[in-house]
Amino acid sequence: MQPPVVLLMAGQQGVPQPEDKIRFEQLVLPHLDGAVNLARWLLRSPADAEDVVQEALLRAYRFFDRFRGGDARAWLMQIVRNACYSWLEKKRPSELMTEFNEELHHREGEATPETLAARADERQRLMRALESLPARSREVLALRELEGCSYKEIAEITGIPIGTVMSTLSRARERLQRTLTAAARKEAS
Repeated sequence: MQPPVVLLMAGQQGVPQPEDKIRFEQLVLPHLDGAVNLARWLLRSPADAEDVVQEALLRAYRFFDRFRGGDARAWLMQIVRNACYSWLEKKRPSELMTEFNEELHHREGEATPETLAARADERQRLMRALESLPARSREVLALRELEGCSYKEIAEITGIPIGTVMSTLSRARERLQRTLTAAARKEAS
């Protein structure tokens, strides 16, 4: 995804100064791929995710003068998260009504056609299981497992206490494992 073209009129309130543009590009734009990944997992649609991330980046750029340093990745992810939840509230409110309820191993082996097919099948099963989880579960799992965020970063991004992050992540992993086990049993029978 290419960064959005930001055409804002000079002198508007909330618009960064020209010198902030370079700082924004250096601090925020390197985290664009992670922002898109988070949005994809929350929204379950690459097209919607890119639209929401575009909007979030514009918002981040517009209010960059309020960024006081610290972790730019967590700051951007929080903006993207909030934009995703705002979008979900408008477009798919039923997804937010679901109650928020570890180990994902990648086996290395010989790359034969059979093992490649088995891996693709496992990957598809995992994707379906992840997509079946509530938005909050997908969010915490994506931030931790796919983006490698620490518990502290997840707490900053989501605005929930670290203890809640840990328990939420644990429940999300358990639910994912139950979903995958049930799917494997169903497939075996």
